[in-house]
Amino acid sequence: MLSLAALSLRFGACGCRGSRRSLATVVSGNKTSKLVRERLQTEVEKMKSHFSGFRPALVVLQVGDRDDSNLYISSKLKAAAEIGIDAKHVRLPSSATQDEVLRSIMSVNENPSVHGLIVQLPLDSVNPVNTELITNAVSPEKDVDGLSCINAGKLSRGDLNDCFIPCTPNGCMELIRQTGVSVAGKHAVVIGRSKIVGAPMHDLLLWNHATVTTCHSKTPDLPEQVGRADILVVGAGRAEMVRGEWVKEGAVVIDCGINHVPDETKASGKRVVGDVHYASANQRAGFITPVPGGVGPMTVAMLMENTVLSAQRFLLKNPPTR
Repeated sequence: MLSLAALSLRFGACGCRGSRRSLATVVSGNKTSKLVRERLQTEVEKMKSHFSGFRPALVVLQVGDRDDSNLYISSKLKAAAEIGIDAKHVRLPSSATQDEVLRSIMSVNENPSVHGLIVQLPLDSVNPVNTELITNAVSPEKDVDGLSCINAGKLSRGDLNDCFIPCTPNGCMELIRQTGVSVAGKHAVVIGRSKIVGAPMHDLLLWNHATVTTCHSKTPDLPEQVGRADILVVGAGRAEMVRGEWVKEGAVVIDCGINHVPDETKASGKRVVGDVHYASANQRAGFITPVPGGVGPMTVAMLMENTVLSAQRFLLKNPPTR
């Protein structure tokens, strides 16, 4: 049975289907992320009412002052405030050394009042800093980005209830759930194998009982592979590379791409597109995410979900005296 949200997404976007094949149903990340945030807000209120003075807490650690990072952090802080999470932004100067970054991470790791820590990437330092070392320095119990090797390892072996799942793949799974399409038994194709999107997306689909194919830059028959996909998740980082004629009719298409292409009709001279050619894929897919307004809002929502989950796990292990 479909949820009310799924029914809303299905019929609100395209109306009833006639005898001719209609356009794909748009799966809105804006609408779905709003539902997630509202649920989390309720869960935080319950925690606060049961344990006086308790609030989930998140620290966002930034090195340098990149404009794009500032924008992403601002959206995270805003979402946290709306839900009731106590979020703090710690900014180190671009002159920070690797040891200074590690000391800041250790300080947060040892602070029991903080339940989530994310290190904003890329690290904008004038000094050499090993990103992998920094990422893995975050305590696995506070790694709400799900990027440490400990959490990645647990995900790869199917320990889904004992790890933090990376936010973008987790958001993709939530969008797939909203379609009402069962993942189990489906043939899923993931394009891209990054540590942040492609690789964990493969693992998530696999442990939700899909048969999964991962494609990448060395895959020789990409259109053929895409044509087999009941569920297609694309995170390749190439503007509109997946053409509509490749897509299997009725497939669920989740587009993780964010690319800028020239557009003289826009004041900025450019527009945002995904990795899927939306206009043509929309003619064949059963469900499709837009860009923008699809996967993007879900990434922030799932970061908030991981932070709330971390706080709940902390309370289970360390129940405060009432």
